[in-house]
Amino acid sequence: MSSDPHRPSLDPLTVGVVVVAVAAVSSSAPLVAFAAAPALAIAFWRNLLSVAVLGPFSLARRRAEFRALTVGAGRREGLYCVLSGVALAAHFATWMPSAQLTSVAAATALGATQPVWQGLIARWQGRRLPAAVWAGIAVAVVGAALATGADFGASGRAFAGDLLAVTGGMFAAVYTAFGERARATISTTTYTTICYGVCAAILLLVCLLGGVRLHGYDGGTWLAILGLVAGAQLLGHSMFNYALRRVSATTISVLILLEAPGAALIAWVWLGQLPRPLALPGLALLLAGVVVVVLGGARTPRRPAPVPLPADPAPLAD
Repeated sequence: MSSDPHRPSLDPLTVGVVVVAVAAVSSSAPLVAFAAAPALAIAFWRNLLSVAVLGPFSLARRRAEFRALTVGAGRREGLYCVLSGVALAAHFATWMPSAQLTSVAAATALGATQPVWQGLIARWQGRRLPAAVWAGIAVAVVGAALATGADFGASGRAFAGDLLAVTGGMFAAVYTAFGERARATISTTTYTTICYGVCAAILLLVCLLGGVRLHGYDGGTWLAILGLVAGAQLLGHSMFNYALRRVSATTISVLILLEAPGAALIAWVWLGQLPRPLALPGLALLLAGVVVVVLGGARTPRRPAPVPLPADPAPLAD
């Protein structure tokens, strides 16, 4: 799962994409809290409907790229797409139920350990992250814990939820790492179509085996699910996947921590959930950690990106 840690310089478009992605994923938790449906069912529908939106476009414009993933060296890139989808499904299947076993605050804080796992993965890949990046990760994780109000229960049920939340953060890091490798040569639409499709298929199997209800929801719940598709999935996950060509997986995982205060703000305004007193200092630490990671990562030397897989010269022609 090695990949090139050196990317072209950031451009205004990538910066704007990341800002939109952070804002979009911040709507995820409030929408899930509002929707009257099982968490795994919500995860399934958001992935399936995203594929329904992206699939026709990517299949029409990227047929050559899809074909390249089935032959020669392209098979390895295709495998990274599939493995990323498996890891994303594992993230949803562990983190979302954790919020039902332990407190939402504890689940969010423990899920925010993703940058730590991302840093360890990067180190395992042979990358030497600057000390400033590790310091920024530590500060950001502490800030996220304060901002979300971590509350770790002592019961067996709460402990199981805590373990699931940590596992969810780990799988989120694996998902981002595989995505970083795939996005080195594959377009965003092709990668997300395969990744979300694999994720939806696995979640469907889990829901069917677990007897999770997949239909019969009220209109407000379906609107919330559609909001998750348009926001958290297409403008959130997909935009982060787009940025992976120019921003490292470690930096992306830290930027995703900004979801915590963003979600808290939306929940305050929309659902009337007042932030805890420690939320503001936690937010300040989180922002400081993000800045340190971004600036520390920017000092890494860069070299040219890999050659992308072929795309259709005439997008709508065979």
